[in-house]
Formats: sequence, C-alpha cells, structure tokens
Amino acid sequence: MDGKAGRPFTGVRILDFTQVLAGPYASYQLALLGADVIKIERRGGEDMRRTPLSREWADRNMAPPFLAVNGNKKSLTLDLQKPAAREIVLKLAARADVVMENFRAGVMDRLGLGYQALSTINPKLIYCAISGFGQTGPASGEAGYDGKLQAMSGIMAITGHPETGPTRAGFAVCDILSGATGAFALASALYQRTHTGRGQFVDVSMLEASLAFLATQVADYTVAGHRQQQAGNQAVSRKVTANLFRAKDGFLLLAVNDERQYHALMTTIGRTDVLDDPRFADWFSRKENEQTLRDIIETALAEADSRLWERRLNDAGAPCASIWKVEEIIDHPQVAARGVMQTVDGPHGSLRLMGSGFQMAHGGGRLDTLAPNAGADTDAVLAEIGYDDAAIAMLRADAVV
Repeated sequence: MDGKAGRPFTGVRILDFTQVLAGPYASYQLALLGADVIKIERRGGEDMRRTPLSREWADRNMAPPFLAVNGNKKSLTLDLQKPAAREIVLKLAARADVVMENFRAGVMDRLGLGYQALSTINPKLIYCAISGFGQTGPASGEAGYDGKLQAMSGIMAITGHPETGPTRAGFAVCDILSGATGAFALASALYQRTHTGRGQFVDVSMLEASLAFLATQVADYTVAGHRQQQAGNQAVSRKVTANLFRAKDGFLLLAVNDERQYHALMTTIGRTDVLDDPRFADWFSRKENEQTLRDIIETALAEADSRLWERRLNDAGAPCASIWKVEEIIDHPQVAARGVMQTVDGPHGSLRLMGSGFQMAHGGGRLDTLAPNAGADTDAVLAEIGYDDAAIAMLRADAVV
C-alpha cells in the first residue's frame, strides 16, 4: 500500500487469521497506522462478510460491519486443512512480524500452525491469540461471544434498571474492548522486541480484557466491599444530577457532578430558589430528596427542547448532552472539524467509514483502501513468496486457494 511512510507500524507485516470482530478490529487499528496486514480467510471469505443487516451488501460479500474493520488490508484465501496451504503459511510466517488468530485454544496447534511451529522458523515472531478465556484454565476451550462475555464479566449486572433487569450494551462492547486490548498488546510486544530482539506469545482473553475495563468497579468491591447494582442512567458518581432527565421533546443526560456545575444548572433553568432550599443543601440531602429534585428539574426542562437545553446548559458550565443518534453524531460540527469520518472510493462508490480514534501530529492513522474482496490479493501475495503463475494455477485447481 502506498502512502504509509512515516506511520508507526510501516514495515510491520501481520498475518491475520482473525475473523468476525474482536481480532479484525485489533488488526485494523494497526493497518490504519501503516502495518501491512494480510487477512487470511477461508475460500469464499469469512462469515462477517455476510451479516444479515443489509441483503444488498451481504450479496456483495461486503456487509457493512466487515467493511468497518477490514480496510487497509489484503486478502488471501486458503483452505487450511490442506498441506499445501500449510506450506504457504509457513513461508509467509518466516517473513512476518506478527501472526494473529482468534480460534478456540488449540485449533492452530492441531493444524501445525501454532506458536511453537511458527516460532521455530521465525524466533522473532510475535504470535497473538485472542480468545474468550485465554489459552489456559478450565474455560479455555469454551467459545467466546460478545453477549456471553457481557453477561459473565459483570457488565450486564451493573447495566440496566432494577425494575426491568440487566441489559447488554447497545454494541459489541466486549469484542471491541478485546480488540483494543489486542492492538495495545501487539504494540507493546513490537516495542519490546526493539530492545530484546525476541518474539513472544501474546495471550488475550476477552474476559480479562473486559474485567480490566471494569477496574474501578472491581476495586469498589475488593477494597470497600461495595457490591455494584444496576443504576439505570445514573453516573458512577451517583450524584442525583448526573442522570437522564426528560425535556420537552425527549431526553437530556445531565453530567452535573460538582457544586459549581449544580449552581450553573439551577441558575440556567431559572430555579435559583432551590440553591437556598435546605432539602438540597448538599449531595447527601439531595440524594435523600432525589425524586423531589428530579421533579423540579424536569418541570423546568419541559419548557424547551433537549437540543436547546444542551446548548444553554453547556454554555453555562453545566455539562450535558441530548441523545444523539449515530446518523446524527457523524455529521456533528465537532466530528466534521476533526475529520473523524473518512471517505474512500471503491468499486461500489464512495463510502464513509471510521478511521482511528485518535490523532497524531504526524504519521497518524488513515484509511487508504476499503476492505478487499475475498482472495483479491491471493496471486500477488503468493508471487511474493516465490509461486509462479503455473504453481498458483495448480493451487487453484486443487482448491487450496
């Protein structure tokens, strides 16, 4: 891929056997930052290409979720059950910096493509396995799915309302957290290799990655014995004014957590009288009189639409946000000003997709090319490791690629 000079992982080659979301999200972060990622899929492509959200794009083998996390990659298709495919992987691994996979523990070993086999031919290889529960322990052989991990990790136990019970997050939070953890782990291993010269095995557990992001909730229990409960839309601060409130046309999420912000809130909604009310003198008394305070706030908010309150309150120093839909926030002036959404031309027209979630002064992440068709780069990748046209034709005839 052209134009990647100067990015952090330019020159790093990754063989990416991952599929669906957690693993591909991890490799996508490095691909945005310059890594040469070769996505190895089964013949016909992985299942994520055909998710049922859009029949049109599934029929193209390019479902939107697949497009979202597979840009800047190449695609090589292989039937890993065939010895000839194993030989191809061994040749590629000898030249690679990183191998990634998210199969159940032991699958790659049974194929003869696990860490021990590949590190023998390339001692500097960094091998990253992302799985539900890691490579060891009594649950290591279990499948890891986002919903299952949301339920097990404690996320669902603290998400939702006591009246209606637990609920999962509105996106695949454990997959994404695990992918972000995997990307960070790989960046760490690559940096470590610069001063040790050694490759290593990186074991990413979706359960452990999710728990790591619950560090404060874990400490609440292990240090203070506090058992987390479902708190609806209330912030972890448990402040009465850090919660969801009704406005005239919808809802407003207030993030009012300190005294200065509380004064700004009450002044802006025209209830300065509340500031002298002994029932709301401090956060403890406000909690004791929570419903009364909520009624006062919602009565005032009912006089205007949520977006108007959002502007007024933020300008006054009372943090809040109305409820933005995905289709709205991607066109927010702040998002536009930062160039968060990237437009890339492809065979199906120009598509807008997310790039990196951070910006750098130089050499930052950029989406250069859309996700490839299944096997689009098979011939080119095989040619790089010495296969001529006749050999590639034979591999195709034998249904290896």
